[in-house]
Amino acid sequence: MITFDQTNHIFHLSNGRISYVMQIEEGGNLAHIYYGKYLAHYSGGYRYPRIDRSFSPNPPGSKDRLFSLDTLMMEFPGNGFGDFREAAYDIGHQNGSHVTHFVYQGHEIMQGKPVLAGLPQTYGDADAIETLCLSLIDETAKLELKLSYSIFSDTAAIVRSSQLINHHEQQVRIEQFASQSIDFPNRPLDLIHLHGAWARERQMTRESIQIGTKRLDSKRGSSSHQQNPFSILADPQTNEVQGTCFGFSLIYSGSHETVIERDPYQQTRVIMGINRDHFNWQLNQGDIFQAPEVVLAYSDQGLNQLSHVYHDFYDQHLIRGNFKNKERPILINNWEATYFDFDEDKLDHLVDEAKALGIELFVLDDGWFGQREDDQTSLGDWFENEGKLASGLAGFAKKVKDRGLQFGLWLEPEMVSGDSELYRSHPEWRLEVPQRQPALSRSQYVLDFSRQDVRDHIYQQLQKLFDRVPIDYIKWDMNRNMSDVYSLLLDPAQQGEVAHRYMLGLYDFLEKLTTAYPQILFEGCSGGGGRFDPGFLYYMPQIWTSDNTDAIARLKIQYGTSLVYPPSTMGSHVSAVPNHQTHRITDLSIRGHVAMSGLLGYELDLTQLTTAEKTAIKEQIHVYKEHRHLLQFGRFVRLLSPFEGNDTAWMYISQDRSEAMVFYFRVLAEASAPLVTLKLQGLDAEKQYASDLGIQGGDELMQIGFYVDPHLAGDYASQMYHFKAIDKPEM
Repeated sequence: MITFDQTNHIFHLSNGRISYVMQIEEGGNLAHIYYGKYLAHYSGGYRYPRIDRSFSPNPPGSKDRLFSLDTLMMEFPGNGFGDFREAAYDIGHQNGSHVTHFVYQGHEIMQGKPVLAGLPQTYGDADAIETLCLSLIDETAKLELKLSYSIFSDTAAIVRSSQLINHHEQQVRIEQFASQSIDFPNRPLDLIHLHGAWARERQMTRESIQIGTKRLDSKRGSSSHQQNPFSILADPQTNEVQGTCFGFSLIYSGSHETVIERDPYQQTRVIMGINRDHFNWQLNQGDIFQAPEVVLAYSDQGLNQLSHVYHDFYDQHLIRGNFKNKERPILINNWEATYFDFDEDKLDHLVDEAKALGIELFVLDDGWFGQREDDQTSLGDWFENEGKLASGLAGFAKKVKDRGLQFGLWLEPEMVSGDSELYRSHPEWRLEVPQRQPALSRSQYVLDFSRQDVRDHIYQQLQKLFDRVPIDYIKWDMNRNMSDVYSLLLDPAQQGEVAHRYMLGLYDFLEKLTTAYPQILFEGCSGGGGRFDPGFLYYMPQIWTSDNTDAIARLKIQYGTSLVYPPSTMGSHVSAVPNHQTHRITDLSIRGHVAMSGLLGYELDLTQLTTAEKTAIKEQIHVYKEHRHLLQFGRFVRLLSPFEGNDTAWMYISQDRSEAMVFYFRVLAEASAPLVTLKLQGLDAEKQYASDLGIQGGDELMQIGFYVDPHLAGDYASQMYHFKAIDKPEM
C-alpha cells in the first residue's frame, strides 16, 4: 500500500479507496502533492510550478528565485526561514531563536502500526496496515522530526502523528507541536465544524473558507462542549449524498486547536493538534515528545459516506475491550427522578418498576458517597455515605442484581470538593497557582492528575469500591473545566506542561483501571457531552451525549454528533416533561424515538408514570430490544437535517441491507402544510421491502420515496418505519 519512487522521490500511499502523495523537493523539503480518490499510479506530473512570487524568499541555501517555501504545498511546515504562513511547530532554542528547518533524512516502510506510548490510538491487524515513518532533521539544532502515516486496507482513512526527538545536549522548548498539517491547492472549499455550549453540544456550522486564518479551539483542558476536535473541508456543492469532502478528527481529550488558513494564492492549510496557548514543553537531550493521532478520512460521495468511514473505523479500530461490537444494555438512571433526595425504599420502588418494564441496568447517580447530600461536598471521598442506604451499597447492589438487573454507579474522580476529607488532608493536590485563590466552578476544584500520588490515591479508593461492590457500569463524569493550571510538583519553567501532563496522567489512570476491570462498562461524561472525543472512546466505548434530554434539542445534538461518532457511542435517554433543561413538553413517542436513535436509557421517576405511559415505555423497550443490533451497529444515514428546516429524518441499515429502520421528526405543525417526501438511501435496489406502507422495491424507496403521513397531528411529532427485505413474489 506504500511505495517510494526513488528516481522522483515520491511517496504514494494507496489502498484502492484513497491515495496520499508526497514528494521530496530540492533541499530535502517535504512537499504535499495530493490527497483524495484512489490513483492507480502517480506519474509525477503535479510537481509544484516554479514561479517568482515577489517577496517570497528562497529556501536556505538556494539561489533559485523561482522556488519558495512561502508558496510551496508543504507537508509539515515551519516558519521563520521563508514560509510566512501558519506553522505546524514552534521550537525555542537556547540562543533565543525560533527558527527550526526540518529536511528529509530517511524513511522506513513497515508492516503494521507502531504503538504510541501513553496515548489513545487506533489499532488493527498488522497484516492489514502499513506505516510510513519519515525522518526529517534540523542538523544545526540536532532535532529529529518523525512523521508517521498509517494506511489500513479496509478504509478510506489515514492515521497521522508526529514526534520530536532532541539529539542535542542543549534543551529546547516546544511551544507548539501539531499532530498533522496538510495543504490543499487552489480550489473553493467550505468548512464544516461542530461548536456549542453546555446542553447545546455539536451544533453544525458550514461556512465558506475565505482569505485569512480561522482558529477552532478549546482552551478548557478538555475537548469541550464549545468546539469538538473535528472538522470537515468540503467542496461547496457537497451535501449528504454527493460531493468530495475531507475529515480531520483528533484523538485527544484535552485542549486542542485546528487552524485553517487560506493564503493569497487560494491555497488552504489545515493544522490540527494540541492547543498552543500556554503550552510549553522542555525537551532535554534524548527526550521524545509524541503528539496525538489524527484520523484523516475521505469521501467522494458526500457527508454520509464520510461519516460511514469514521463510524466503521472507530467501531473497529478505536473502541476495544469486552464491549467492542457488543450490544449495550437499556438503563434507568435515578438522577432526574430523585436528585440527591433518595433512600433505599425510594430506589427499591424504581428498581421494581424498571424490572417490570424490561429495563436491564439500574444506575445510582450522585449522592451515594462521603457526606454527599448536595453538590457542595465530598468529591474525592469515594467511600460509602454510611446510613444512606439501609442495606449498604454492596447490599443494595446485590438486591438489584438478584432482581435480574445490572448495577451501575456515577463517579467524578478528577474533582475534589473544598468540603471533603481528601481536601482537608491534601489541599496541595488541587490545581492552584501559589499565593492565588483558585477559581471555584460548581463548588469544586480540579485534582492535579499529572501527579502520580494523586492518581494512586484515587485508584486505591476505586479499587476498594470495585472489589467490594458488584458493579457492571460506571458513569465517569467531569463537571467543570480547568482553571489555575499549575502543579506544585513541577518547576516554574515546566508549568506550560501541566495541562498535557494531566491528560497523560488521566490516560495512564484509565488504561490501568479499564484493564483491571474489563467487565465494567464505562460511559464517559463531562457535564454531558463536554468530552465527547475519540481519545475517551479508546477507554470508554460510549459517552453521555448531552445533559439536555429534550427530544427537540437532541435532534441537532445527535445529528451533529453523527457526523463523526457512531450511534454505538451515543448515550440517549427518555426523560420527564416538562423537560428539566428546556421546560418543553413533548409526547412520549418522540422522546422514545429520539432516545432509541442512540443507546436507549431512561431518566425519570418511573413510579410517577400513568398506566398508559408504562405501557408505551414497555413497548418502546420491546421494539428497541428486537432491533437493538440494527440501531446500535447498523449503517446510520442522515436524510433530513434539523439545521435546514422543520423536519429531521435518519435511518439505520443492516450490513446485508435486508432491514432498515427509519425515523422522521417534525418540530412544529403547520396549517395547509406542504407534503413531505422521504427518499431512503443505501437499500438494495434489487430487493423488495415490506413495511406498514406495503411492499415496495428498494429502487422505488430510494428514487421515489414515500409521503410522510399528512395526518400526523400536532407539534413535536414523529414516526418510525421498519422495512424488511422479502423474497420477490413469483411473476
